[in-house]
Amino acid sequence: MHPHEALVGLLSLLHAFTSTELRQIRVDDVDLLTQTIRVDGRPHLVPLDPASLAAIEACLTHRARLRTPNPHLIVTKTTNTRSTPASPAYISHVLDPAEVNTKTLRSTRLVDLVISLDPKLVAEALGMNADGLLDYLADHVDPDRLTSSNL
Repeated sequence: MHPHEALVGLLSLLHAFTSTELRQIRVDDVDLLTQTIRVDGRPHLVPLDPASLAAIEACLTHRARLRTPNPHLIVTKTTNTRSTPASPAYISHVLDPAEVNTKTLRSTRLVDLVISLDPKLVAEALGMNADGLLDYLADHVDPDRLTSSNL
């Protein structure tokens, strides 16, 4: 598996990163000492779990082998000699071998977060509008709330 595949998959699924956020990650946004990553638009540093941290370290190793001056974490053959981020097309196809896409993984995480936490807290943590998260609740009904006394 290519290091980008693991990175994109984990950050989308576990941390609800958008394709744009993934493309914009720079090496200096990652703090291995505190195990956090800074994401433009998010009000707080994102704490990294061991799997995500390992994926980031694999990408850093990959970058080191390329000897690239590009400041971004995800560096492709095209961006290797440039300072531009990976293309949207690259990010959208990096998970093709897994037959999934970043939007599906992110949506899965958002549904889980919104169902288990207060949408306002999720919105604050991700730098989003709480109203935008309400769509993720539309198809979920908590069976514990459907008792015979409520019907």
